[in-house]
Amino acid sequence: MASVAISPSGTWFDTLKKSFTDVPVDTANDNAIPTVEFLEAAESLTTLFDILGSAAFSPVKSDLTSNIKKVRDRQLAAPGESETLQALVLNELKTKKHVATEGLLWLVRALDFTAQSLRHNIDNAESELSTSFRDAYGRTLKPHHSFIIKPIFSAAMSATPYRNDFYVKLGGDPAKVQPALEAEVKALEERVAILKAFQDRKEAKW
Repeated sequence: MASVAISPSGTWFDTLKKSFTDVPVDTANDNAIPTVEFLEAAESLTTLFDILGSAAFSPVKSDLTSNIKKVRDRQLAAPGESETLQALVLNELKTKKHVATEGLLWLVRALDFTAQSLRHNIDNAESELSTSFRDAYGRTLKPHHSFIIKPIFSAAMSATPYRNDFYVKLGGDPAKVQPALEAEVKALEERVAILKAFQDRKEAKW
């Protein structure tokens, strides 16, 4: 796993190329979410699995990265039809293909898993990361994983660092880390909820 360089006075959140708090939502246009900004934020978030430190998380990060690529490939191939994630899906489905649409489905599931893991840990101050991640995995990705994939992800859930060690890795000053973590998770939750609601619509299915 790659290392993340954090300045002594900074936090992991300062290293993000794009934060989910910076990804706009066009509430006047059916909660449209811009594709490029969303993918940049998702890519930035994958470095969280470097922070977690274990090679067991490589498949989790790889899964995220491969699905980001599927969506980005479509965006690059048809930029005019892919300015928002919703437009990208609807326009790709018109071509009778669903590579990026399916990639986004799995990307949202993985982001939902990440958001729920972190939310559980924020809200349960006594919980170890392994408990939070295992709980979130059971409610998000696990029902969709095959019997071959489940053990790989389960191994990652058990490889999380101790809670205190994890928060220190995010930054040395809890007064900076906690509000930044809360803001990032809240923004991620909001955007995941919007996309899940969109993906539940008939026109977004293949």
